[in-house]
Amino acid sequence: MKTSHYAYAINALHKGDIIATPTEAVFGLSVDPAKLDAVERLLKLKQRDPNKGFILVASDISQLEPYIQALSPELTEKLNATWPGPVTWVVPAKQDVSPLLRGKHDTIAVRVTAHPILAEICEDYEGALISTSANIDGEEPARSEQAVEELFKHKVAAVVQGALGRDKRPTQIINALTDEIIRA
Repeated sequence: MKTSHYAYAINALHKGDIIATPTEAVFGLSVDPAKLDAVERLLKLKQRDPNKGFILVASDISQLEPYIQALSPELTEKLNATWPGPVTWVVPAKQDVSPLLRGKHDTIAVRVTAHPILAEICEDYEGALISTSANIDGEEPARSEQAVEELFKHKVAAVVQGALGRDKRPTQIINALTDEIIRA
């Protein structure tokens, strides 16, 4: 595992590797959602229930379009009112989106991140990424590069250097169609 800046991490993503990045509140693990073998390795690494699904992050809503159904102008306006920012919205997924990404749902969780490092990685990678807390499912997430390295020795290709955002808790998750708060 290499503590790195963007270039090494982006190269690792292209190879289908798992990287760790700072996010709004915790360190997250990321892979390219189009590389399903990487998604499977991420599920195994986190010991995560595949029925849960993942959050996709992007630097722009256009990077999410391969995964989400076309949004009405009203829905787009609602999402854009909180983006970029620490709100994750659950929206209808395209039918061909893998259950590895959406879990047992016909929806998918998405966010245009305001975290400058994560946004720049998505921008430079030219696509959305999975972003899930850097932890074993159910345990406390890593809040430092050192914690990521101790937890995932030799299983994460790169740990991107940088500060966490100012949020103390993971992002709020809201169902975009019903406004139900899934995670406060």
